[in-house]
Amino acid sequence: MFEKNDNIMDQLQQKTNVKPDELFKLANSVSNANLKDEATVRQLIRQVAKLANKPVSKEKENQIVQAIINNNMPMDFASLAKMFNKK
Repeated sequence: MFEKNDNIMDQLQQKTNVKPDELFKLANSVSNANLKDEATVRQLIRQVAKLANKPVSKEKENQIVQAIINNNMPMDFASLAKMFNKK
């Protein structure tokens, strides 16, 4: 079972160039975060962007913050991808 998890983490690292320990740190910070606090949400968005090495415009950040704070985030992958790829 551990071997399967290691393979998944290896594949994820290869595709994202993000180390597994960084992903676990991020997951831990999200699980303990107050997602109704704008400053906390902005910090998490910036942390994810930095980790993924992807720029997030101020406009996009504002959209994501409002969606999270208002509990208005889509839960299916296609809608999430569309939201993040919208320019």
